Amino acid sequence: MRHASLVRTVALVAFLLCLGVVVLGAYVRLSDAGLGCPDWPGCYGHLTPAAAAADHNTAVDPLDGRPLQIGKAWREMVHRYAAGTLAILVVWLAALSIAWRRERLLPRSYALALLGIIVIQAALGMLTVTWQLTPLIVTLHLLFGLTTLALLWWLVLTLWRRRADAWPEGGRPRGISAWVRALAAAGLLVLACQIALGGWTSSNYAALACPDVPTCQGSFWPHANFHAGFTLWHPLNVDYDGGVLAGPARVAIQLVHRMGAVVTTAALLCAAAAALRATRPTGVRRAGALVIALLALQLTIGISMVLRGFPLWLATAHNAGAALLLLATLALNRVLNPARPLRAA
Repeated sequence: MRHASLVRTVALVAFLLCLGVVVLGAYVRLSDAGLGCPDWPGCYGHLTPAAAAADHNTAVDPLDGRPLQIGKAWREMVHRYAAGTLAILVVWLAALSIAWRRERLLPRSYALALLGIIVIQAALGMLTVTWQLTPLIVTLHLLFGLTTLALLWWLVLTLWRRRADAWPEGGRPRGISAWVRALAAAGLLVLACQIALGGWTSSNYAALACPDVPTCQGSFWPHANFHAGFTLWHPLNVDYDGGVLAGPARVAIQLVHRMGAVVTTAALLCAAAAALRATRPTGVRRAGALVIALLALQLTIGISMVLRGFPLWLATAHNAGAALLLLATLALNRVLNPARPLRAA
C-alpha cells in the first residue's frame, strides 16, 4: 500500500508542477523572454543569469550580439529549472512502474510513453531557443507541453479514483449512452485544435492584429492573407522574436482563431449539456458543470483581454484558462470512460 501511495503522490506533484510549467512558459513567451537566454541549456554559457552577468566576456550572445537582460534571463531560466525538475519526476515514475511492475500500480507502457514525450519536449525546448522562436517549433513546444499535462492529469484521475493498488476496474456508468461519450470526445478533439490555433496565433504575434471585438479593425471581414498566415514552415536563421508576418497574414490567423472559438464553444456546450442531463452518476453532471463554468471564464478572459488592450496578466490568464478548460474536458471524458482492469503487469 505504501508503494501505491508513493506513486499517487509523485504523479500528483508532477501534474501540479507541469501545470505551473505550462503557465510559466506562457508568461515567458508573452513577456518576450523566450530568448532571454539565447543558448541552451545554460544562459550565455553559465548555469545562472547571475553568473552570466558577472562574466562581462559572455554578457553578449556571440551569434547575434543579443545583450543579456537579467530579468528576461531569469524568467527563462526559472522555466527551464522547473521543466528539468518535472523531467526528473517523470523519470522517477517510469522507474517505479518498472521496479514495482508486479504490483500493477500503473502500466509501464504509459509511464514510458510519458517519458518519451518529455524527451521530445526537451528537444523542442532546445530548438525553440536555438532556432530563434520559429513559429512551428514554438507551437509544437506548447502542444507537447499540454500533452504532457493531459497525460499526467489522466494518470492522476485514474490513480486517485479509487484507493487501490491497481487501476480502477471497468464498467460503464449506467444511464450514459454512447452518444454522450461521443460528444465529449468530439469536444476534446475540437478543443485540442483550438488550442493549436491559439499557439499558432501567439507564436506569430497575431493577437494584436484585431484590437477590437466582435469586429476586427472595424470590419467583420477585413483584408486577410490566409496562405501566408498558415504557411507552417519558415526559413531558419531568422529572428522571429516579435513576428515577421505582414498585417494581413496576422489578421487571417486571428480570424480563424476567433471562428475556432465559436466552434469550440458550441462543441463543449453540447457535450456539457448532454452530461448535465445524465441522471447518474453525479460525477458526470459535476464534470459537465465544470466545463461550462471554465468555458464561460475563458470566453470572459478572451473578450476582456481584447477590450483592455492585451495586458500581460490577462494574456497569461487566457493561456492558463485554456489549460484548465482542457483539464475539465479530460475529466468529463474520464468519468464517462472508466478504465478497464489491467491484463498484464
